[in-house]
Amino acid sequence: MSRIIPEAELPTELSPMAAVEAAYPDELSRASEALSRGLPALVECDKGLVGYFYASVRARLRRRQIRCSYIDGRVQVQPGQLPLGLVQTMIGQLRDAVRGGTHGDQDARRVIVLPHLDLLTTSTGALTSEAREVVALLYENPNILWLGFRDPSFPLPKVIANLFQHKISIIGTPRHRLAHLVTQRESRKLGPAGPEGPGLDVYKLYKRVSGVHALRLRQLLASLEGEDYPSDPNAVWAQIREATLEGDMTLPELSLTDDIGGYAEVKRKISDDILDIIRRKEALDDPEAIARVEGLIPRGMIFWGPPGTGKTLFAKAIATALGAAVQIVSGPELKSRWVGESEENLRRIFIQARQSAPSLIVFDELDSFAAQRGTYTGSGVEHSMVNQLLTEMDGFRSNEMVFVVGTTNFVESLDTALLRPGRFEFKLHIPYPGSEDREAILGIYDQRLDLNMNEAALTHAVRQTAHPIEGSDTFTGRWSGDHLQALCRAIARQRLRDQRDDPTTIADVEAALTANLDLPNLTPAEEHVVATHECGHAIVALHTEHAPPIDRISIRGDLTGALGFVRYADPAHKYVTTHAQLIDMIAILFGGREAEDALLDQLTIGSSHDLERATELAKALIENFGMRLVTPDSGGSGGSGGSGDSLEIRDFSANAELSDHTREQLDANIRALLERERARARAIIRDHRDELLALRDLLLEQKVIDAKSMRSLVPGARPETTETPEPRD
Repeated sequence: MSRIIPEAELPTELSPMAAVEAAYPDELSRASEALSRGLPALVECDKGLVGYFYASVRARLRRRQIRCSYIDGRVQVQPGQLPLGLVQTMIGQLRDAVRGGTHGDQDARRVIVLPHLDLLTTSTGALTSEAREVVALLYENPNILWLGFRDPSFPLPKVIANLFQHKISIIGTPRHRLAHLVTQRESRKLGPAGPEGPGLDVYKLYKRVSGVHALRLRQLLASLEGEDYPSDPNAVWAQIREATLEGDMTLPELSLTDDIGGYAEVKRKISDDILDIIRRKEALDDPEAIARVEGLIPRGMIFWGPPGTGKTLFAKAIATALGAAVQIVSGPELKSRWVGESEENLRRIFIQARQSAPSLIVFDELDSFAAQRGTYTGSGVEHSMVNQLLTEMDGFRSNEMVFVVGTTNFVESLDTALLRPGRFEFKLHIPYPGSEDREAILGIYDQRLDLNMNEAALTHAVRQTAHPIEGSDTFTGRWSGDHLQALCRAIARQRLRDQRDDPTTIADVEAALTANLDLPNLTPAEEHVVATHECGHAIVALHTEHAPPIDRISIRGDLTGALGFVRYADPAHKYVTTHAQLIDMIAILFGGREAEDALLDQLTIGSSHDLERATELAKALIENFGMRLVTPDSGGSGGSGGSGDSLEIRDFSANAELSDHTREQLDANIRALLERERARARAIIRDHRDELLALRDLLLEQKVIDAKSMRSLVPGARPETTETPEPRD
């Protein structure tokens, strides 16, 4: 089949019966052949198709001398007679059909048609009394051939589905049959004439109506209005697309480039592996080449990363780029207390997506029901849901534009069967935003909320959001896109309250950052102690070679309970940590304690946490990282440290069991390392006492000191750069 069908080859008129015959010749032949061979047939299709599909099958069966009885519950009510309900009437008609005739040869050629088989039964809990009677009647007479119809949206108990040895599913319209379902008048409404004359682009139409059955398609096309061969047919295509949406499917409007800031690498992967391939497919004319490209498009995608980083947002942007409808499904909401209903919920979602194709299903929190099989602790319904999900994904047609995105914070917990090629083969990590990403995200919200941030305020916001959120630990407390949006909204609310239209400044950003902090109210004496302690950390950091640059010092406190803090800039090298950096960090941790001892002549319990962290680092260096402190006297390689000590590689971590002598050696090395770095911190505090006093006085005055102020007070400190680790042999 060619991609472009000349207008002259399209039909001039189409009746509903002719449309069904033209759209589903294979399905009609399969149903009639199965019944002719004595096999019961079950047809899964939309209710609107049932009557026409049955009429076409009946015409085929009549030519083979096979008669049909149509049981739909319609009956003529006599005067004075009370009408029964629809279900009761159908059951009565079914009972008469099964038991009212003889059991001779003529009965063997009789087909009983059940157009509303799904309405007679239920799958929520136990079967109803009516359903039990229906089951008994269906199995009572083995000479009867059954032709049943069920809507894809309705469940059917297995005891009834198992009766039908031949099953036919009709969802949408086959692409190769579209040329027989569009009239010449309708094709003229869909766009301008091409270089070879007027015609129908079958692939362009299929992209928007692949999930619509033939009769619904005819209704949509017959309702098209407007001029023939419009120069801009977008309004017509939009009208068709809106009419094809089913259930909770929506059409998002979200640009991958304009509405999502930063994440250049994530966007590149999406474009290279999905969007560009689809664009290339749409530019092809050869059906065989199109089919090959369609086989390369990943239909299942896993977006994983921490909460709030925009996983669902990226899925919506993909749907927008594809012109696809999207449905967001919460994983926990799929589960049901009734047996079989969780799987039916999944099946219904996929049916709606296929009927609204092109479409994209987003399973939020996929790990809530698709975790590794064998790890469930509940009822075990997750096992069946994973199987149902795999079945649905394996059932996609090669040209069917239905995509599935699963989002999760714990990709390692997903069932491995989901991750094999052909299912969720495209995996995309969406991490916390980096500095460039945060700047782009803040820029978008700056425009949307009319914040009018000046350059200094934007730079300040980017730098301050590089650190963990106050009150959170370093793993869960990173700034995500949601946090950045909340920050900008807080600034916008304050500007609205103050009725301001001037530029947003650093002070506005700082006020929004600290608006919800329950800051401690320190006395002057307490501020003096805290300022001394924090400036001690800062002075040691400013005079150690491998410490990260300081971004700010504060004695305002934070939600963690700390009365003050020293915050460091985002390191240039985020994935490599050297031993030299860890050694300097131990010295910095001792800086606050040594400053208290030198300037206050006393120690507070505030340094206990620093001592605990320093001990943990020293133990990690000696025990976990296989290092041993040696001195020139011990036969080591000799002095590169502040006291002539150095670190020698020695693998202690490989030994599960350590002797008492080895354990004593380890403890001795840990104590020696701690004492050496404490002495180094004390020497730095002693040598730079004047800088420490000046820095403390400024901190007491301003409460917060930034990097620029520190550099003016400590000109001898190393510049604000981060070293590049040298390669090792």
